[in-house]
Amino acid sequence: MVCRAKMTSLAGCLAGVLALGAVVSGPVAVRAQAQGQPPPAVSVVVVKPQDVTLTTTLPGRVSASAEAEVRPQVNGIITGQAFHEGGEVTAGQILYSIDPTSYQATVNQAEASVAQAKAQYEAAQKDAERIEALSARNVASQQSLDQADAARNVGAAAVQVAQAQLAASKIDLDRTAIRARLTGQIGLSMVSVGALVTAGQTTPLAIIRSIDPVYVDVTQSAADLLRWRRGKALSDLGDTSRKVSLLLADGSLYDQVGELTAAEPHVDEQTGVVLLRMQFANPQKILLPGMYVQVEMPIDTVHGAFLVPQQAVSRDRRGRPTAMVVNGEGVVEMRELTVIQDAGSNWVVSDGLKDGDQVIVAGLQKARPGGKVAPEVVAADAGQKAPAPKAAN
Repeated sequence: MVCRAKMTSLAGCLAGVLALGAVVSGPVAVRAQAQGQPPPAVSVVVVKPQDVTLTTTLPGRVSASAEAEVRPQVNGIITGQAFHEGGEVTAGQILYSIDPTSYQATVNQAEASVAQAKAQYEAAQKDAERIEALSARNVASQQSLDQADAARNVGAAAVQVAQAQLAASKIDLDRTAIRARLTGQIGLSMVSVGALVTAGQTTPLAIIRSIDPVYVDVTQSAADLLRWRRGKALSDLGDTSRKVSLLLADGSLYDQVGELTAAEPHVDEQTGVVLLRMQFANPQKILLPGMYVQVEMPIDTVHGAFLVPQQAVSRDRRGRPTAMVVNGEGVVEMRELTVIQDAGSNWVVSDGLKDGDQVIVAGLQKARPGGKVAPEVVAADAGQKAPAPKAAN
């Protein structure tokens, strides 16, 4: 830079250069110090203490609430199938038919035996009555009377035996019509018409499962179960301690709330876990036996906890969870948090915050501890979406 001619001295020239440098560098310094500009805008949520129910997620399998294997109770040839595979059947409905010819013949024979026994009994009855009349006139001996009574009793017993045989043969005949013993969904048929089946065979003809409601069996470590039962979880949770939610295999939440119904009073020696059973209504037949699911069940209640959106929490160099909080003077403070677990898109925080704190959820890149910001309060659910804060005027 060349000094003008009117600057007659070296000191004057230097003063001009310094003045021009101040003009150039002044705005840069002002911007660096953020002097004369409004504080940056950030989005905050106001946290309030509340009672939060802690949950745990346990893997499990769906099982039918009732299951019945269809098996033949008599021998014979299958002559008919009266159901649609995979459909609904009701208790008492005929599923299969077995050739009844031989069993009908057995019933006819048993009926004839009953008639024969009754005829013999009637004859013995008449003989006994006749001997009794003669004995009353002292014509017949006591021995004859005793023999007549014995013959009558034998005839009565023979009738009962014949009637029992008839009842057994009728039962076998009735069993040629194989009926459903359970209302539910029937699976695939393992036999076809014309197949020979036998009583007590190992292979079932079909399987009926009741899938409304269904059971979900999950496993929990014995150590967790001890902490759960020894703590105040059950007393604090009350009736809600038995209510559970279900996550399906695709990650979606099942629309029916289940209930904890039973716990196996036995710890597996190899795995150290306890089996818990939940029950869920299944009106739309979405849950099928064998399906893998996850159960969310309550384990404890934390009083005075805070729900903080997850995007508002970060980690420092030591891995400790922290959050930026705007105090009453609009100054940013960094708080170290005690995080218990997640709850949906929030963290459950037990320490590090107080009632009414404004936690920054958006605009964190503009906030620095000790700096001033312009907080804009958003709803907690809106804060989960991390909206961009409005620019300051």
